[in-house]
Parts: sequence; C-alpha cells; structure tokens
Amino acid sequence: MITATSMMYIYTETPLHAGVGSGLSSVELPIQRERHTQYPMIQGSSIKGKLRALIADQCGSNSDRRVKALFGHERETQETDQLHAGALIVGDARILLFPVRSLQGVFAYTTSFDVLERFRKDLIHVHQEQTFPQLPSTRLKNGQALVTEQSEVITSQSGPGLLLEEFSFEVSRSQQVTSVAHWLAEHALPFDGYWADKLQHSLVVLADDDFRDFVLYSTEVITRIAIDQEKKTVKEGALWTEEHLPTDTLLYAPIYATNERRPSEQGQVPRQGLELLQEAQALSQQAGAGPYLQLGGDETVGRGFVKVRWSPPVPLTGSATGRP
Repeated sequence: MITATSMMYIYTETPLHAGVGSGLSSVELPIQRERHTQYPMIQGSSIKGKLRALIADQCGSNSDRRVKALFGHERETQETDQLHAGALIVGDARILLFPVRSLQGVFAYTTSFDVLERFRKDLIHVHQEQTFPQLPSTRLKNGQALVTEQSEVITSQSGPGLLLEEFSFEVSRSQQVTSVAHWLAEHALPFDGYWADKLQHSLVVLADDDFRDFVLYSTEVITRIAIDQEKKTVKEGALWTEEHLPTDTLLYAPIYATNERRPSEQGQVPRQGLELLQEAQALSQQAGAGPYLQLGGDETVGRGFVKVRWSPPVPLTGSATGRP
C-alpha cells in the first residue's frame, strides 16, 4: 500500500542516450520511446538502478539496512537473508518540455496540450497537483501555437509569427500559457535566475501532431567511430549512429513509497513510507554531485548528465493510501 508520493523532475545538461538496443531505421541505436505516442521516455528501472547505486555508495554497501529497506535485496543475498521487496517505487520519466531551435531567442521550450494534460493527470495521481493552471479550452490546429504574453521567440517580420527549425507557425499570446510557464519555473525547473526567466519567455504550446513530429525528428543523432590504432583508420564495423535526447529537455517521473516491507524484528518497528521517501531524497542528494545524476549510456564521453529536482514528499492518509 502506497503511503507517500513525490515527483522527480529531470533536466538534461548534456545529450542523453537511454537506449533500447539495435534499431531498424537509419539510426542503429535509438532512444526509448512510448509505443503509442512515440514520445521520448526513460524507463523507471534505469532511474531506480542509478539511485540504488548512488545510495549504496553513500551507505557503504548494498547490504546496508537503508539500501535494503528502499530497494530490496540483491540476488546474491538470497541464501543468507529473508527476501523482501523495497519500499521505493519509481515510475517512467515522461517528456514535459522539448527544446527546439528558434529563429528568435535561440531556442524555445515546446510542449503540447496532450503532454500538459498527461502531466496534470500524473500530478493528481501523486497528490501533487497544487494549483497547476488550466489550459485554454480551444484546441490548436497544425501550424498554430500559443506563447506567453511576454514571449521572446516571436518574430516581427510581416506580423507576429514563430519559426521553429524550418517551420513557421501562426501564434497567439495567452495568459493561461503565461501561468503554465510561471508554474513550471517555480515548481518543476531545477534552476532559478536566468533559466527560470527564459522558460517564462520561451514556452511554446504546439498542436499535438506538431509536437510529436519535433520529438520524433529533432532529436540529436551522433555518429560514433572506433579507430584502429595501427592503421589510423576506422575499424571494420566500428561506425554507428546514436540518438540522444537534446540538452535542455525536461522530463518528470512519479515516485511512490510504501511502508518498510522487511519482516518484523523484535524491538524494531518498520518505518513509514514518508520517512523512507525523505531518506531516499536526502541520500541521493548527498551522494557524489548533489542534485546531479548520470543516466543512460556513454558516461565516459560526457553524455547523460542531468540535474534533478524532487518535489516535497506528500503523505497519503485515510482511503488515499490505497491509491497507486
């Protein structure tokens, strides 16, 4: 039974490759995507594995009681310990903001009605909705976009317009989009100052199909090679392409916790989910680089470094404890 919830926001500071193995397209190593939407994602198992590794290093061992309480037992301990699952539940990271090159303002943070409504649904699910603003009731058509009232990505040539990559959009300023940008800057973005201000001046809400096309075709594709040190040429078969989520992408992952699942021992009371969730946050922040993590592959070439922001944990009481 889930007794506490939080939300983890993940902001990419270098291109991130959370791969799925070999692909069938021109890109040999594509990124993880949702099957039905084709939106980029990061599987919760990848995030949970990274958190376990960091917290185990902080605690000194995978056999530490705190590590086992949060993540359960590793297989090699099965013969000596009574098995139990961990209390921490990590959901998949979903896309929230995707950066797209803009003629004005360098780049825009793009999103869509579908993405924002899914985000609202997930906020309600983890009891973190707070005061997330309502979106305009009128749905956008392809080629239309909404921007903030003080947007800095609108071009002034031949009337207000927006140029993202090589595509032009008919734009309207919206007070509701301004409210969304302010909420995201205050509650989700792991930065303040310049970046929070940029988000509030660069947020663009696109039609669902337009946003899907950008997240499908505007990711970074990087060519990798391995060199034969004797011949100084590319090794046979050592030329491949990798897809990456670009820098300045924002994702979010719901985090849940149950009460401690370990068997009762004399004199020891299992800890509550809220306490365990607070401990997971504190230990992950203390481990290594504070709010920074490395996710996905290519760590040794500087890929996958992200900054993380946790929302304050919320305890679930009464009938709400039965909700996942």
